[in-house]
Parts: sequence; C-alpha cells; structure tokens
Amino acid sequence: MIPIRNIYYMLAYAFQVLNPQGYKQVSVEQFDNVLEMLSSVLVRGVSIQIKRGIGKGYLERIEPLCSPRGRFELSESIKTNCIHKNYLVCSYDIFSENIYMNRIIKSTLELLIRSDISKSRKKELCRLLVYFNNVSSLDVNHINWNMHYNRNNRTYQMLVSICHMIIKGLLQSNSDGSKRLMDFIDEQQMHHLYEKFIFEYYRRHFPQIAVSSSEIKWAIDDSEVYMLPIMKTDIMLTYNDKILIIDAKYYSSNIQKRYDAHKIHSHNLYQIFTYVKNKAYQMKVNSDVSGMLLYAQTDDKIQPNNTYMMSGNKIHVKTLDLNCEFSEISAQLNKIVGNYFNIVF
Repeated sequence: MIPIRNIYYMLAYAFQVLNPQGYKQVSVEQFDNVLEMLSSVLVRGVSIQIKRGIGKGYLERIEPLCSPRGRFELSESIKTNCIHKNYLVCSYDIFSENIYMNRIIKSTLELLIRSDISKSRKKELCRLLVYFNNVSSLDVNHINWNMHYNRNNRTYQMLVSICHMIIKGLLQSNSDGSKRLMDFIDEQQMHHLYEKFIFEYYRRHFPQIAVSSSEIKWAIDDSEVYMLPIMKTDIMLTYNDKILIIDAKYYSSNIQKRYDAHKIHSHNLYQIFTYVKNKAYQMKVNSDVSGMLLYAQTDDKIQPNNTYMMSGNKIHVKTLDLNCEFSEISAQLNKIVGNYFNIVF
C-alpha cells in the first residue's frame, strides 16, 4: 500500500511541479484524501503553466460577415439565405486560448470547486479559474482524451493527465478514511507514473549523470533491420564509462509462481538482458554496461533481490519500497546510483 503523500511526491516529480527545495518544501502540507492531494498537484501545475503563458492555437470559426474574411463558404451562404441579406458565410482561423486542453483544465477546476475539498483549496482553484475566462467548459462525461503532444504543448501532458485522473475517478482512498493508499484502477497508469517518477528523480538530483530514455540499436551482422522492434529503454544512466539501464516495473505481483516455485517474470528478464547485451556491443571494450529490473515492492512475502552475471554483464533485480517515508524512498534511489557509480553523497 502506498501512502497518499508518496503518490503526491511521485506525481510532483514525474510532472516536474516541485520547486527547487524538492519534496521537503511540501512536506508540511497535509492531505485528508486523494482528491485533496490531486487538487494540490493540479494547482501547482496550472500555476506554473500560467507563468509560462496559457497555450493558444488556431481554431476555425464559421460565421456570416458583412465584410469577407478568410474563405468564402458558398453553399452555406446559399443555404442560410445570407446573400440576400448582404452577408457572406466565411470560415477563418483565429488564434485563441479556447483550445481543447484549456477547456479540459477549466472544466476540471470547476468540477473540483464543487467537490468535497477544503475551502482554502477551493480559493486557490477560483484564483486560477480567472485566467480561463475566455475558455469555454466541456461536458466532463464526454471528453475526448486522445491528445496529441508536441514540443509546443508538451507541458500540458501533466495537466491533462491529472485532469483525467480526477474526472475519471482513477484514484481512490482506503476505506479507513484517507490517510493511506490510492489505487489506480488501471495498473498501467501506475506503471507509467512509477517509471516517470524514477526518471525525473535522477534527472533532478544527479545532474552529473546523463539521464535519458534512449533507443538501443540492434547488434546485427548485416544491415537488415526490417520488422525488428525498436528497443527503447525506460531509464538509461550514464556516468563516465559506466552505463546502468533501468527497467522500472509496477505490478500487483512482481514474481511468478508456478508449482510452488517463485521466479522472476521471464519476459522482463529477457528484455533487460537484450538491452544490456546490445548496448554493450555498441560501446568500447572497457565500458561497463549493467541492467536493473526495479520493481515496486508489493505485499508478497518473497521479493526479488538478486544480482546475476550473464555473459560478462551484471543484471540486478531489485525492489523499491514505496510504503515508507519519502526520505527513505529517496535514500533507496540514491543508494542504487551511489553503489553502481561510486558516487559519494
């Protein structure tokens, strides 16, 4: 079970809404329930977006005009009998804040203001809502969540993700009242959060390490790569001549059990081994490439904790305990890079 506060930190790291003081700065904040926590993350994220500037985009507008503008819509003009009234139906583009992503955010802010959260949080939401006066609301029951992100709007990915969690009710607190766990209804959502959190944690706290999510080329003997899948790592850490490839895994059970024997998920092991051997093939002879399967620790009694030497490369299988104080989670992550790269804190 993961405490609500730790989910908050994970979201804050994953979506880069922590201030320079990191998680310590927000440790004084108390959350009575998951919705309160998500509201806090959204407030921080939207506040940052407002400082950057609310996104705008080109939207098509079609309306009858006395002075032609843009493209003349003949069929619509005839159909509506506008020509006889000295009007023409024209279509043209306007550069507007009323883009779909802003409409999702405004609708979520309005929904939260009507929800059961603290008055102080509602005041924060109301202050943010003022910046969306020129944005229209959506029916939250019929939102199209299939967004396309690029370098111009990628800062909205976090905001829309949080809005999706709030509106769809993907998170829920424990029945004992709220201080404990939240479960994503969709385990895949939690998997992506876990992976993104680890990536951004290392990127923020270890600037001396190159943190990337890189593609690895296949070590093939000829140039034929047709139909070969792309090898894309979750997290690749590079420091001097050492590389650690981390494959972050969040499962309800991080081991397989068959005939009373506990085994590591075979496809996970095959995958990380393939990553490591192909990356090692690309590197210099004296380079050190290792891999790690980093599972989120579960309530199972048996947890993987092994290191294997496979064809000259180390493969670590470890767990990360998320059901503890965040300072302890931080210490676990620090220990991984400290041990592998010999970094002294």
